[in-house]
Amino acid sequence: MPSTLKESLVQPSEQAEAVYGDAYQTINRYVDILGTRGIEWGLMGPREKDRLWDRHILNSAALADLIPEGSTVVDVGSGAGLPGIPLAILRPDLEITLLEPLLRRFTFLGETVDDLGLAKRVTVQRGRAEDCDQVFDVVTCRAVANVSKLLGWCTPLFYPNGKLVALKGESVDQEIIDASRRLEKSRMEAAVLTVRAHPEAEVTKALVITPVR
Repeated sequence: MPSTLKESLVQPSEQAEAVYGDAYQTINRYVDILGTRGIEWGLMGPREKDRLWDRHILNSAALADLIPEGSTVVDVGSGAGLPGIPLAILRPDLEITLLEPLLRRFTFLGETVDDLGLAKRVTVQRGRAEDCDQVFDVVTCRAVANVSKLLGWCTPLFYPNGKLVALKGESVDQEIIDASRRLEKSRMEAAVLTVRAHPEAEVTKALVITPVR
């Protein structure tokens, strides 16, 4: 069973409570882990503690509507578990693999998944995307690499019937332009969508890459 705290260490979020509903206690526990162990282990900066809900949790949850029901998902370069763990808590229909090459982050993810009681449908795997020989319905990532590198690393993980869904910043449009030849050669198409988890949450950009049909 997931452990709980009598009192949250981080200010609660009404927006997240509306998004997560019955799963709010679990996501709140995850936020507490990020705000304590995540900072102690160097996975989160100390200044992030006051921005965990908006910048990390709701930002990750904004991808939920882009993932089909019952999908197998791999979160590449998962780090502290973003966006994979917020998606797993919000979407119990998903089977999620958190793929992370660095030992400290891999260990953190394993302990966190166990603490949250997610181990039955969330797998933690140590490795790099380019070394993984599995195929998934959806690849997710956040702040991992530019579009050209993502194509090289991640295409085998979702080809030919899946897609890549990545949280991106303001540079994404230029990245697509820079990767246009590679996209064409790979027979892939890219779209940038504006998404958010809650009507009052911050808007974020999602890059979606799919094979050309």
